[in-house]
Amino acid sequence: MKRTNKVSRRRSLTSKQALATLLAGLMLSFITGSIELIIDLRNMRAEVQSQTQQMLKLVGASAAEAAFQLNPELAEQVVSGLYSGETVAKVELRDDFGRVMYSLGDVEETNNLLYQYLFGDILHYQKPLEYLAHVNDTGRMVGELELILAQQVLGQAFSQRSLLIFSLSLLKTLGIVLLMVWVFAFLITGPLLRVYNALQTVNPEEPGKWHRPHLKYNKGDELDHLVKGLDQLLRAFQDGLDQRDLLHTLSSIDGLTGLANRRHFDTRLGQLWQEAREQQQPIALIFMDIDYFKPFNDNYGHAAGDECLQKVAIAMLSTVTRPDDLVARYGGEEFVCILPGTDLQGACKLACRIQESISKLNLPHAYSNCSDRITLSIGVASETPELDETGPDRLLRLADERLYLAKAAGRNQIVRQHPNRDLPTVPRSRV
Repeated sequence: MKRTNKVSRRRSLTSKQALATLLAGLMLSFITGSIELIIDLRNMRAEVQSQTQQMLKLVGASAAEAAFQLNPELAEQVVSGLYSGETVAKVELRDDFGRVMYSLGDVEETNNLLYQYLFGDILHYQKPLEYLAHVNDTGRMVGELELILAQQVLGQAFSQRSLLIFSLSLLKTLGIVLLMVWVFAFLITGPLLRVYNALQTVNPEEPGKWHRPHLKYNKGDELDHLVKGLDQLLRAFQDGLDQRDLLHTLSSIDGLTGLANRRHFDTRLGQLWQEAREQQQPIALIFMDIDYFKPFNDNYGHAAGDECLQKVAIAMLSTVTRPDDLVARYGGEEFVCILPGTDLQGACKLACRIQESISKLNLPHAYSNCSDRITLSIGVASETPELDETGPDRLLRLADERLYLAKAAGRNQIVRQHPNRDLPTVPRSRV
């Protein structure tokens, strides 16, 4: 195979990926930083309002006492205590005539429109002072306590927090970007390129016999090479017999258990029935159903149910060993076995061995009404086709009827077709 044209390093997939990741990381950093900033602003505003209201509430009684008694010393203590906060610009205590009893600080003037926009509506607080002479007193207004926050201090605090948030966001994003670039360059892009180079030497007639690549450097566009290599490989599969065989197998095998599926069973039963009619040989069917599988699936979970079906299928395959016999999953928890050249007695013996194999699995089933382990109900039928018969429908129906008789009789047993009448066998010992 011919190699494609080389591309420059700056046009390679690795360089494009690194640049795209970096740009996406910077955009992500800005977006996440902005979101965190908005959230932090809301938290800061709520925190400032809550703390200020709490301070006013704590000194409310003392301020009312000072206003009621016209006590300047107590008023000074209240105002000085509030003014000691870093974010407080002015505190003023007035009596009920509006006269200033004590005042500290002054309202600052700032031209910063951003600070005004962010904090202008939470700077001014006025608390009416109500004095209660005794517990049952309705109280009366004796003055007012006014507090104004320092807008410049709040704005500077917010600016510092904003810078920290954006810095941390940028550092985290750059760290993630560098990690992603390294992962893509050394753990994904590199191996994919080595796979491509190996695919270039694959013989289309034997695609499975390829050597694991171990190449250190790359001189081509990774994605372009990979696509072309996979295209050639797929064409080889499409033109080969292996692909057709694989598709045929997939159409006839049950994906969960590995047994033949219903479609393959129907086809094979018709073929074996025709051969039995031509050779005047008996053919037998064994219908099997896992007892109380729905409660098992509902209580243990679908994963445990699938595992149970797989183990039962393996046990059946290990028991039914003749090359011409076929074990298939008929549907759900139902299984069926075709036994060409087998009479009723031989089929019943094999059914007993299958039941013993399932018993040896010792799979717990606490939700079964017939055993504390997984068991099978089995229906067995065998016939020698008549020359004037057209198909195996009667045999299929008889085996299915025997299965339902086994279920109706209590499950965990085998029911077979008798020459003169339907006769259930003695139930097997419970395990």
